[in-house]
Amino acid sequence: MQEQTPRTLRHRTRRISVFDGQDLKNAILAGAAWLEENKETINALNVFPVPDGDTGSNMSATLKSAIRTIATSEETSAAAIAARVAHDALLGARGNSGVILSQTLRGLAQGLDKKTTFTAPDLAQAFQEASRLAYRAVLKPVEGTILTVVRETAEAAQRSAQQGDDLVSLLHEVVIAARLAVARTPELLPTLKQAGVVDSGGQGFYLFLEGIWRYIRGENATDEASTPQPIAPQTKKGRVTVEEEFGYEVVFLLKGKDLNVEQIRQAIIDMGGVSTVVAGDDTLLKVHTHTLTPGKILDYGVSLGSLSDINIENLQEQSLSYAAESAQEHAETTKEQEALPIATIAVVAGGGFEKVFQGLGVSSIVSGGQTMNPSIEELLEAVEKAPSRQVILLPNNSNVVLSAQQVSSLTEKDVYVVPSKTLPQGIAALIAFNFDADFATNCSTMTAALQSVQTAEITTAVRTVQLGTVNVREGDFIGVINGHLAVAGQDLQQVMTDTLLRMQIDAYELVTIYYGASVSEEDAAEISKSLKEQHPHLEVEVVSGGQPYYAYILSAE
Repeated sequence: MQEQTPRTLRHRTRRISVFDGQDLKNAILAGAAWLEENKETINALNVFPVPDGDTGSNMSATLKSAIRTIATSEETSAAAIAARVAHDALLGARGNSGVILSQTLRGLAQGLDKKTTFTAPDLAQAFQEASRLAYRAVLKPVEGTILTVVRETAEAAQRSAQQGDDLVSLLHEVVIAARLAVARTPELLPTLKQAGVVDSGGQGFYLFLEGIWRYIRGENATDEASTPQPIAPQTKKGRVTVEEEFGYEVVFLLKGKDLNVEQIRQAIIDMGGVSTVVAGDDTLLKVHTHTLTPGKILDYGVSLGSLSDINIENLQEQSLSYAAESAQEHAETTKEQEALPIATIAVVAGGGFEKVFQGLGVSSIVSGGQTMNPSIEELLEAVEKAPSRQVILLPNNSNVVLSAQQVSSLTEKDVYVVPSKTLPQGIAALIAFNFDADFATNCSTMTAALQSVQTAEITTAVRTVQLGTVNVREGDFIGVINGHLAVAGQDLQQVMTDTLLRMQIDAYELVTIYYGASVSEEDAAEISKSLKEQHPHLEVEVVSGGQPYYAYILSAE
């Protein structure tokens, strides 16, 4: 039987030698739209069965930021388009995958610098820069991740250019290489193979490239459903507008049951919401939009569940008063900076945890955590508003550390990131902060304090998987110790007991139980009582953390 020609090859009918800025813009818009359409598939590629499968959402949000100022641009210079995409992608990057993606776009921009148009060899060189910067962004690069996929696509682009291929053929080879690289990730990373998934970040990068390739083939040229919504069209002065008016910025958290992210986002857009971002899961969402009718948006949110952390800003008043207030704000900020030599900023999820950090004297809090990673821009804004020229950042989540580390290059302030990966680590670091010590001493002392605490997290498994010796069924209670899956079972009390034993709890003196939003104070008290009976030497404290997704977070010292 004659082998059927792959569908991708049947579309190779056009030859394109040169791209300009508009070609690049449309290709990136198509790639962003295709990734957005497939982001839930990427989210599902989660090695660990914990509710933090947000790689697709983070990469999509990063690309939405990347295209926010080019969507309606008529710029014809490829260098100008690439530079704007790289700048906005960095500001909007969320999570480790988003940061690495932003670095690949930065590399592409560097490779296309000063080029009004570009050819296949130019693009191949740009891919080499993308690979170089992606690897440089990570302290300890791991093969079998998005980094491998980026590198192998760059190598494929180089080979294609050396063979004299045009842009269409080169992009075709790049997409094939990306797909094959993703398929090989389980062979390079045993945890992927055991979980039966490919790397989610690598899959996201492949889908971005596939969206570009679909556009080059002309597949989505008239497909409105695949055209990304322009994010915040801008005037020549760069001010955000909503249908030629400023309107209001509306931000809130929505807690409910069976929340449908896509339906809610589309409903808000249909109500006139612009720059709409809805992120989270079926029980807790973070909503951001610009609208002329904030009441309508809030009424809709209330119809779906309960609202918290509501913030409404009048964008028009902000614009009109901006110039008048800037001098006064600068003077006030300067005065505050003189009064507070070092500011501390923490990324925190949960009302109870916010109170804990505030009680420890944190200067400001950025809302975020599991499935709601703050963008680099949000972290940068907090740093710029901080009442000091010296700032210490506590990311308190392993997927926020890399984003936090990008902030120092975007501000004139001195910024140090204490690489806290859990909220208890952040608390330990903040306790170690000494108002009488200098910046360098506090940075060192707070970083060292991370080793003084162990963290265990108790949550519900979102998928069935076997990792190491732990067999997990969807719906099981699971115990995660310092980021490593340790225990699974159907009895919550037993899972907590086994988790604490794995932590060698008898070697510690104090255990703090932070109970989540889904747990009652009475249930937490019962857990504490049982723990005390099993380990009489322990001092046990119970604190309302109010965190989403995780029933209990345990801190052992």
